[in-house]
Amino acid sequence: MQTRILGRDGPHVSAIGLGCMSLGIGEIYSSGARDEASAVALIHRALDLGVTLLDTANIYGDSEAKVGKALKGSRRDEAIVATKFGIVSDSDVPVAREGVNGRPEYVRKQCEASLRRLGVEYIDLYYQHRIDPATPIEDTVGAMSDLVREGKLRWIGLSEAAPATIRRAHAVHPIAAVQTEYSLWSREPEDELLPLLRELGIGLVAYSPLGRGFLAGRFKSAGDLAANDWRRGNPRFSDANVAKNGAIAERVAAIALEKRCTPAQLLLAWVLAQGTDIVPIPGTSRIARLEENLAAAEVALTAEDLARIDAAVPRDAALGARYHEDGMRLVNV
Repeated sequence: MQTRILGRDGPHVSAIGLGCMSLGIGEIYSSGARDEASAVALIHRALDLGVTLLDTANIYGDSEAKVGKALKGSRRDEAIVATKFGIVSDSDVPVAREGVNGRPEYVRKQCEASLRRLGVEYIDLYYQHRIDPATPIEDTVGAMSDLVREGKLRWIGLSEAAPATIRRAHAVHPIAAVQTEYSLWSREPEDELLPLLRELGIGLVAYSPLGRGFLAGRFKSAGDLAANDWRRGNPRFSDANVAKNGAIAERVAAIALEKRCTPAQLLLAWVLAQGTDIVPIPGTSRIARLEENLAAAEVALTAEDLARIDAAVPRDAALGARYHEDGMRLVNV
């Protein structure tokens, strides 16, 4: 597995990480391995294949505990553990319905709780999951910086933060990585975010690089999803938008067929080709999907391939917002 650096002085991580949200019971997605043994086996397989970046959060059900179980003992040193705080949510309530909290006392409380659930002495990369408009970012990052000095965190990051917010945060303490949605159908980071991150020397961690599974051809409509799957309420999966967005997935599949790879591998290879400072973190709870995703690192895209992909899936091709209205209010654009 190739490696990349998050930030000028950040951690060396695998070029493709593992998103662990879908391992948590009671959270966003509804299918896949939920029991602890299956989750541990998946993480161990990822480590065996060279994955070092494991991404979770305090609101992803019991995902943190499962990551900690997988790393217990000698495997802790094989992983860069990333987790998050900031979204206030009960484990059985969809994330986007709730609020955010970036107050210093809350930062410390949530860090201590994540350390306990993970069973580790320190967190490698700690993100503010969403920006709290009621708390100055300087106060939140200042509290995170205190935790770095105490040895409880190694690096800090932000998730779905606006460029102006990132600049202010970085002036308080170096930000190693910013996490945002980035894929062929979510290319907004190219406008202002990526240029700023490259100016400041901050890495980009791309979540949902497969278009929440849709662009990989995993679903044809919202009806293919379980009744409690939050994507049913996502505008891009609505009946009104699914046909147009399905055509995008079909174009991706056609190019993947010619490249002799799967659509998921093509999508990940495209993200990887956008810069060595970008690390996608596709999520899965199935070992077969994990192995498929990681093989994307071996898919070479030429300049001609990239131009053809851009022509097939132009900017703003997707219909529907990234989140429903409540979720978009939490994005610090």
